[in-house]
Amino acid sequence: MGPVNWLAVLLGANLAGVVGIFWYGVLFRGDRPLLAGPGARWKSYARALIVALIVATLIGHNFARIGPATLAAKPWLYWMMSGGFALFIAAPVLYFGLARHGVALGDRLIDCGYWIVAFLAIGTTFWALR
Repeated sequence: MGPVNWLAVLLGANLAGVVGIFWYGVLFRGDRPLLAGPGARWKSYARALIVALIVATLIGHNFARIGPATLAAKPWLYWMMSGGFALFIAAPVLYFGLARHGVALGDRLIDCGYWIVAFLAIGTTFWALR
């Protein structure tokens, strides 16, 4: 097992936050922005960052377990692994959890889409900092 790239964990988590600001602010404007009103922006960003840090740490640990030699030989694993976590674990769990609470289909798809893109952005960060 190689070492976890902690710089990629921190930068990837922040990139996921930036993607979320763009995703919920520009692409899919609605009544559910990633960042709350003016007084609570830092608090809501901190919450989003904590979740993204957990995700980035999981992905970073996974890449450390795969090892730098394998990743150098097969760079597509950065996107296959991070995207696979999103597509086959995070998005389905989120989708059905939101459905259980009566969230509209469009909002469920927007949220699942965000997490797929966020996971891929974190994987791209690890690839860029290899």
